[in-house]
Order: sequence, then C-alpha cells, then structure tokens
Amino acid sequence: MKTDIHPNYHNTKIKCACGNQIDVGSTKKDIKVEICSDCHPFFTGKQKLVDTAGRIERFRKKYAKFG
Repeated sequence: MKTDIHPNYHNTKIKCACGNQIDVGSTKKDIKVEICSDCHPFFTGKQKLVDTAGRIERFRKKYAKFG
C-alpha cells in the first residue's frame, strides 16, 4: 500500500436538528444533519403533512372538474 494517500480517520459525532447525537468514525469532523432515525417519520411512525405554498389546494382546484 502507498503511504500518505489515505485521508485522516476521526471519531466524530453526527448532530441532528432534533438534538440526537450519534458517535461514528468518519473522515469529516462535526457532521450536522437535519433529520435522523429518531425524528424521521418512517422510523417514528408519525407522519407529518406539510402543505407548502398551498400545493394541495392548487391540485384540488386543477383537477376538480375531473371528479
């Protein structure tokens, strides 16, 4: 193997926006994520419906004549 070509490997923490911290090994330090397995709807079983900019209303209005 060649020497001095591999990146440095660190013990680091992944920090989620919900406050959860996970200890992992990585080539990066201080990893920040917006969503993790503690707050993701697939893992928690809680589904959130977020209506951004009235998408649902625009969809219903557009396809109201078909139903």
